[in-house]
Amino acid sequence: MNEFTFSYPTKVYFGKNAAAKNLPQELAKAGKNVMLAYGGGSIKRNGIYDEITEILKNAGKTIIEFSGIMSNPTYAKVQEGAQIARDNKVDFILAVGGGSVSDCCKIVAVQAVTEEDIWEMEFTEHKFPAKALPMGVVVTASGTGSEQNNGAVITNEEKNIKAGVLGAYADFAMLDPEYTMSVPMKQVISGAFDTLSHAMETYFGKPQQTFISDEISEAVMRNTIRNIRKVVKNPEDVFARSELMWDSAMAENGILKIGKVTDFQAHQIEHQLGAYTDCNHGQGLAVIHPVLYRHIYTEGVEKFARFAKEVWGISEENKTQKELALAGVEALADFIKEIGLPTTLKEMGITDKEMLRKVAESSNITAGCCKKLNADEIYEILIECL
Repeated sequence: MNEFTFSYPTKVYFGKNAAAKNLPQELAKAGKNVMLAYGGGSIKRNGIYDEITEILKNAGKTIIEFSGIMSNPTYAKVQEGAQIARDNKVDFILAVGGGSVSDCCKIVAVQAVTEEDIWEMEFTEHKFPAKALPMGVVVTASGTGSEQNNGAVITNEEKNIKAGVLGAYADFAMLDPEYTMSVPMKQVISGAFDTLSHAMETYFGKPQQTFISDEISEAVMRNTIRNIRKVVKNPEDVFARSELMWDSAMAENGILKIGKVTDFQAHQIEHQLGAYTDCNHGQGLAVIHPVLYRHIYTEGVEKFARFAKEVWGISEENKTQKELALAGVEALADFIKEIGLPTTLKEMGITDKEMLRKVAESSNITAGCCKKLNADEIYEILIECL
């Protein structure tokens, strides 16, 4: 295990009616002007908007709305939110939605209190914001675990870059599994696969030796796989949804990452694919992961073999370690087919090889991967994904 420092600032309220029971007491600590941030309006159709606005009004808050946050939030949208916050002297941001809403608001919270451009600050000057507007999150769609950390994935359309930006931690997060019942099943499954991806990308990081963080990760992966299957079979299974919601939180609250240099190479490739195509994140990961792992598993064969045995339950009898490792990768590929996620980029409408070359050349190379890739190999992986 590597050296580490661990702290966790976000208070989590989990369970049925989490917002109704706990949001009033949290709002009592906030200032009067509250920015209510949300996406395309689904919370108005499913009744969550009415519930939250009533709680805000009963708490005596002035509501400033920031709506229309897209599924892959753009840097322009961040700047729009920051300007609304400044113009209305916002005291507190309440993000209501999935990971995209949370991600956008984490950067709005820091941009609103500085005149410096956050993108330039972080990527050019390599400085990070020290202050932010306080914020909280009411989660309506799980999978990203965005409410559990201060990282945000933002698309800078001017630069054709989709990248991780550091912003504010939420003071609190409300996780009510019943809120996910109105989310389309396609998004439920792709979100849950994102959870599995987070756990895998941490698990296959460095060091390769297995220790307690990895053993916890194996449990999270098994639980995620089991409950995805349950939800596919019965979308009304609230218990399975609650398990997936907590799997999502566990994959991104830092516990699995203790002592690790994480991998996240699949995420870096998919982020750049998203910068050029605005594709669904979980679906993009589902296409990339098996192909990427077929390219790298021999460089981390012991860990991939353990993954096959401990996560997928594959017997090691009559198999070399290399054969066992590959069997785990193929079990992942079979699972992706089983749950109805795409297995090729063509299924997602992506066929432009010239564009894929640009994606490969602009993808970030991570330090934690068991094999250091280059742009040519990333391009080869993307071509195999077609």
